Amino acid sequence: MNDRERHEAGMTVRRQVLGDAHVDRAVAGTDEFTADFQDFITRYAWGEVWSRPGLDRRTRSCVTLAVLAALGHDEELAMHVRAAVRNGLTPAEVAEVLLQVGVYAGVPAANRAFAVARETLRQEAG
Repeated sequence: MNDRERHEAGMTVRRQVLGDAHVDRAVAGTDEFTADFQDFITRYAWGEVWSRPGLDRRTRSCVTLAVLAALGHDEELAMHVRAAVRNGLTPAEVAEVLLQVGVYAGVPAANRAFAVARETLRQEAG
């Protein structure tokens, strides 16, 4: 697969996981300064890693939630809570992932992640 094909495949997966509205905002906000980065994440995060057959998207969402929560990346966590639901996780399953974070990454990280996830899920439901 060449770079153009990888970008196209990545954009398809990115839209499926994050939704058209999010991706459209990211694309619209791309400028000369961020263009290479947007291409990079589209080709590699989405066109390579998220497209691999070794894990299904639900599992990739669980891993992504755990890592983002452990690292305290709240904005990305909120985006991926929405993506996890789009990938079939229930709010109860999101909570289970965050409980796991509490054990392995610490209570403060999980506490913050629960707050972010609760607010994101509330917004999505209403």
